[in-house]
Amino acid sequence: MRDILDEFDRQRKAPPARTIEATAGLVVEDRASGFCGDVVNCTAEAVTLRDRHGNRRHFTLKPAGFRLDGAPVTLVRPRAAPRSTQQTNSGSVAAPSRARAQQAKASRIWVEGRHDAELVEHVWGDDLRELGIVVEPLHGADDLVAAVREFGPGPQRRLGILLDHLVEGSKESRLAAGVRDAHVLIVGHPFVDVWAGVRPQVIDRHEWPVVPKGVPWKDGVCRALGADPARFWPWLRNRVRTYADLRPELVGPVEQLIDFVSVEGDD
Repeated sequence: MRDILDEFDRQRKAPPARTIEATAGLVVEDRASGFCGDVVNCTAEAVTLRDRHGNRRHFTLKPAGFRLDGAPVTLVRPRAAPRSTQQTNSGSVAAPSRARAQQAKASRIWVEGRHDAELVEHVWGDDLRELGIVVEPLHGADDLVAAVREFGPGPQRRLGILLDHLVEGSKESRLAAGVRDAHVLIVGHPFVDVWAGVRPQVIDRHEWPVVPKGVPWKDGVCRALGADPARFWPWLRNRVRTYADLRPELVGPVEQLIDFVSVEGDD
């Protein structure tokens, strides 16, 4: 018969979990969920793991929160890189400045609106320049099918599209369903506006203000916060330091698009 007290005593006497730097490529398992994958990004607060199917999930760094080779480990952010490299806002290591910017590729990422484009550039800009990928604002998705047709996607000209409020039954979901092209990937986040993809803790709140129906979301938020709409967005954007300041429902789709448009297909 199992003796609970003996088991607790064994756990209490077990050696402390090793501390391991979460370097890119390290394969670990999240103990709570069982999700296993290699490290893609790591910040002071969280780590991104990618499983063998390419799925990415984000986990908070916590003591003994992961398993390596069957043993519990504590993951920490890697030590600062040498002067010749630096951490990007997305958590990856930037290449030396002379090699970072590539000539822009034909592939593109489209996002809905200027603020969406600015936020993606703010967090992932270094990575995008290294890959030669340009992000462009879509300014609305009503003519999405025609815009995609005009773009002319192909194996060397991939198109990734990020839509706001892409949930079942929404107008955006119906528009996305009209695009059928192997060289186009449409993903989205559930937020009415990209501002809501920023964790409210960034502005020292637990939740974003509730905006009454019929009131434009940005206007309602600024009214509730007593903020000037013209100044609030630049202030909010600059409060975002890394992807860990964003909701995972936004981070995951953006990184999925970057992966998609970075692959060069066969002619």
